[in-house]
Amino acid sequence: MNQFDNETRLQANGEGAFSGQVHPDWNIGTNPNGGYLLSLAMTALRAQAPQHPDPLSVTVHFLRPGLAGQPCRVEAPVLRTGRTLTTGRATLIQDGSARLEVLAALGDLGAGGEPVLALPAPTIPPPDECTVRSGDQQGVDLPLMSRLDIRLHPDEARAGSVGRAQVTGWIRFRDGRPPDTLAALLFADAFPPSVFGLLGMVGWVPTVELTVHVRRRPAPGWMLGQFRTHDLVDGRMIEDGALWDSQGRLVLQCRQLALVRQPDPKA
Repeated sequence: MNQFDNETRLQANGEGAFSGQVHPDWNIGTNPNGGYLLSLAMTALRAQAPQHPDPLSVTVHFLRPGLAGQPCRVEAPVLRTGRTLTTGRATLIQDGSARLEVLAALGDLGAGGEPVLALPAPTIPPPDECTVRSGDQQGVDLPLMSRLDIRLHPDEARAGSVGRAQVTGWIRFRDGRPPDTLAALLFADAFPPSVFGLLGMVGWVPTVELTVHVRRRPAPGWMLGQFRTHDLVDGRMIEDGALWDSQGRLVLQCRQLALVRQPDPKA
C-alpha cells in the first residue's frame, strides 16, 4: 500500500464512526497540513457512500490545529443518499476536541463527459525545469515534502520575488501513486500560499475555510496548479486556485480563507 492510502487508513467502528492516526510526515512546521486532515475526514465519508466515490463539492472549516502523531476519531453521518448524490458531514476529533468540520456532496465522475466551458491551464516550463518547493523560502519546515513532489515555476519560487500574489507549479506523490479525486483535495491545499510571492517568508498560513469543487477524475501523472490572491486585509486572505491533470483537463477549482502573518513594515 502506498503512503497516502496507508496514512489515511481508518478503522470502522460502527454507526458512522471511524478511528485512525494523524501521521507527522504530512506536517507544515509542527502542524498537520489541512488538506491531509481533510483527506482523513473524506476517507470516512467515502466509506459511507461506496456507490458515490468522488467528492463533488466539499466545504471544510478548520476549528483548531490537528495534533501530529496522535490518534483521531472521525464521525461521518450520511445526511441524505439519492440516485446521483450522497450528502454527508464529517467531524475529525482529537484529544476530545473537534479539529475540523466538513460538509460534502459525493457522486460518481466515472462517465467523464466533455466540458462545454472549462478554465484553460496556464503555460509553464515542464517539471524538470521547475524549482522544488523549499521550506527555507517560505520560512517553515516542510515534512510533507517527504510525501509530495512539488515543483514551482522558476519565476515564482523565491519568496517575495514575483511582485504579485501568485504561485504556479506541478505536484505528484513521491512514491508514484496516481492521483484521484481524493488526492486532488489534498493537492488543493499543498502548494505554498500565493501571498509568499508578494510578501516573502510568511511561515505557516492556516486555513480557516476551504471550498473545493471537483469536476473530473484526473489522468495519471503530474498535476498542474495555479493559485492567486486578490484580497488581503487585516491578516486575512482569500485565495482562488485550480488544478489540471496531465492531459490539461480542469480537475477542480477551489477558494479558501486563510490567516497571514504580514511582515512588520517597521522591522
